[in-house]
Parts: sequence; C-alpha cells; structure tokens
Amino acid sequence: MATSKKSTNTYVYALGRRKSAVATVKLFSGKGDSEINGRTLKDYFPLTFSRLELPFTISETKGKHYFVAKIVGGGRTGQLSALILALSRALKKGDANLTTVLSQAGLLTVDARVRERRMVGTGGKARRQKQSPKR
Repeated sequence: MATSKKSTNTYVYALGRRKSAVATVKLFSGKGDSEINGRTLKDYFPLTFSRLELPFTISETKGKHYFVAKIVGGGRTGQLSALILALSRALKKGDANLTTVLSQAGLLTVDARVRERRMVGTGGKARRQKQSPKR
C-alpha cells in the first residue's frame, strides 16, 4: 500500500494488460468519482459501462471503492479488458478472500492472445497468401 499525492487515502496499485493496451489502476477505499485518463467513466467507455463494474459486482464491493486509472495503447476493447484485469488484481491485493470468487468468474485469467505480426510475402496481412496464377 502506498499513499496518494492528492489525498491521504491509501490505495492498492495493480497493472493489467490485453493485446497492446496497458492499464494501471490505483484503487481507493471509500466513496469517490472514478477516473480514466482524467475523464469520467461514462465519457471514456459510454457503451460498455456495465462490463466495467463486473469485478465490483462479483466481489460484492460495489460502491465501496473508487479508482484512478491510466490506460495506454490498444483499442477500446483491449483497454476495457486490461482495465477489468487490473481492477480484479487490485481487489485481490486489497482482500485476499476475494481471490477464489474472482478467479471462478474468470476475471484473474490473463488473455494472452496478441495480434500476429505481418509475414513477408503475404500481401499485407499476417496469414494471407498471394494469389497464384491460373494458367
């Protein structure tokens, strides 16, 4: 546990990665407004707001925590998955009793799939083959 520069509350730090997105989270206990890259949750993830609350809903800690997150890289889906993993890890660090609940829900499992790199001679895509001549 470390202390924040902005407030005297202690926080739990956690990191989550998915594809090329990296999310760092500071999870505070108590009531407050959660932020992602200095913006509110509904501004940053307007359509997938319900999936974001999944770790809190499953661990039954909804309304007991707020967080400040910084997300770098990737698209919105990868960023959301990285943030959910980081929040789950932070909840696990804060309370070890939540480990079984979060892992049974699959929130502590890292999805290691990453975009395949482009190969030489494939015409711009990873697995595409160049068209062979018909005659």
